[in-house]
Amino acid sequence: MNDKKAKTRERILDAACSALIQHGPAEPSVNQVMGAAGLTVGGFYAHFDSKDALMLEAFRQLLGERRALLAEVDPNMSGEERRALVAAFYLSRKHRDATERACPLPTSLGEMARLPEAFRAVLSEHIELMMANLADSPEEADKVLADMALMIGGLALARALGTGELSDRILRAAKSAVV
Repeated sequence: MNDKKAKTRERILDAACSALIQHGPAEPSVNQVMGAAGLTVGGFYAHFDSKDALMLEAFRQLLGERRALLAEVDPNMSGEERRALVAAFYLSRKHRDATERACPLPTSLGEMARLPEAFRAVLSEHIELMMANLADSPEEADKVLADMALMIGGLALARALGTGELSDRILRAAKSAVV
């Protein structure tokens, strides 16, 4: 792929990532994504086979970025310490209010049943990899799953409420319940 085409593809993917975080994978149209990338719809199919293919790649990329952030956490910390650190960031006002490069799960999970199976496969792989990174032992895996469910659900509820005291309380309560 030539350099110009690769840069254009990256612009489209960046716009799709932003749209996915804000609206989930089903809502944004190709026209909206291309407009956000500063491009016309006509060139879309030179880069992606379909909207689902674009949104799947954006979903995979965003989840990969989440795991890359986790990989920066000191591996010498216990799983419990890593989860507490992750919860402190994940359940923060800054993350709740982020519109760029935030976790796509709160806006995407409700749509999973209507999306192609590949989305669930990417989600399943992500959960397994996160669990492996946050658990010190197989016995701890269920606790990690519960903490992840609490964090994702807490963030989704806090985002749904917007900014305000109740939203902030949900973030604090979920954070205190993790670990």
